[in-house]
Amino acid sequence: MRQESASPTRHLRVRRHRGHTVLEFRGEIDIASATEIAPHLDRETVRPGARVVIDLGGIEFFDCSGLRLLYRARSQVLDGGGQVHLVCTHPLTLRMLRITGLTRLLPPSPTLEEALGVSRPAGRRTGR
Repeated sequence: MRQESASPTRHLRVRRHRGHTVLEFRGEIDIASATEIAPHLDRETVRPGARVVIDLGGIEFFDCSGLRLLYRARSQVLDGGGQVHLVCTHPLTLRMLRITGLTRLLPPSPTLEEALGVSRPAGRRTGR
């Protein structure tokens, strides 16, 4: 179930989905946008037991400032005993995540549903 959404900056949209806070990064994520995003990211990720999904589906550019935001969010959520998931299909960003080893710490999923472990109804499963 979706709830209201807010765009605290033009580079970040925050919404609720299935009991999780979804942080949708948008546009170019560089040092300038990371400075705008950081306080809003902190507000959502430092809550004890936070359940967070970071969705990079709306990005056009992502540099090391974005990597720092991901690592920061992951650390803060885990320090508070929460869960954090990543949605990313952008090929260059996935490459950067692999090269830096961040995929081992924050494995990316291709969709929000897969990140949350939502599976198909039992009647639709294939395989034996």
